[in-house]
Amino acid sequence: MADYTVEHGAGDLKPEQFRKLDRKEKAGDKIVRPSLSSWQDAWRRLRANRLAMVGLVILILLSFMAIFGQMMTPHDYATNNLDQTNLPPSSEHWFGTDDLGRDMFARTWMGASISLRVGLFAALIDLLIGVLYGGIMGYFGGRVDEVMSRFSEVLYSIPHMLIVILMVVVFEPSMTTIILALTITGWINMSWIVRGQIMQLKNQEYALASRSLGASMPRILFRHLIPNASGPIIVTLTLTVPSAIFSEAFLSFLGLGVSSPAASWGTMISDAISAWDVYPWRMIFPAGLISLTMFAFNVFGDGLRDAFDPKMKK
Repeated sequence: MADYTVEHGAGDLKPEQFRKLDRKEKAGDKIVRPSLSSWQDAWRRLRANRLAMVGLVILILLSFMAIFGQMMTPHDYATNNLDQTNLPPSSEHWFGTDDLGRDMFARTWMGASISLRVGLFAALIDLLIGVLYGGIMGYFGGRVDEVMSRFSEVLYSIPHMLIVILMVVVFEPSMTTIILALTITGWINMSWIVRGQIMQLKNQEYALASRSLGASMPRILFRHLIPNASGPIIVTLTLTVPSAIFSEAFLSFLGLGVSSPAASWGTMISDAISAWDVYPWRMIFPAGLISLTMFAFNVFGDGLRDAFDPKMKK
């Protein structure tokens, strides 16, 4: 059936007042922009953020080197070679050697592996505890929220690094001890973020409908509320990782990190600081990679925050 339009507006309609639409006019009524889900729209805006994509590429490359970097050199990160101490970067030792003749390239990527594992595992534990604790606070509200909030505030008032140092001093220094120490109070920020999101979402129509249909609290919380709060949760998780990495490096710098011969960026900087003006390469590579990792996580986290922000939608 052909499409027609009125040429002269109101009044009695007559056949001569109609004309047939051409192809171009009918095409103008079509929806040109494709329908996108919230995740697809967030990914589209994240890709448009060049700095965030640079951070993502850097993180991918760092992760790849942390896994495979030690396989790219025939030298071992723990083998001492006192005949080749403090050698500058060369074709044989790409990052030089340290004061015990150990290959800095292998040790640097061993340190990357430890630092990234500590950051990721600490962030995941913070995610699990924070989402559960904050979800319960936000869902129940009232007296439950007040008691749980006061407990988290008291725990948060204790200096975070003091707790971490005490934990590492009391127990044997290891990667597991550092991860547990970092997560004692590290989950609190995540729980407050989740609490605020759940308190906003629990009165939405879909949550009220689920409650009126008899859905249980865990089902409403984990099937409806938390998935809809995933944007701020992912952003907070992304910004938690560099904080844990820096804390691990700081503890290792103080001698409270992983034990020798395992390498960490913090221990490598601590070993190199006394002779950095004579052998600068021993500090440049681990310190530079810590700075690069902090930069990549922060710009990528900022990009995620803008991508999930509804105010940034166009």
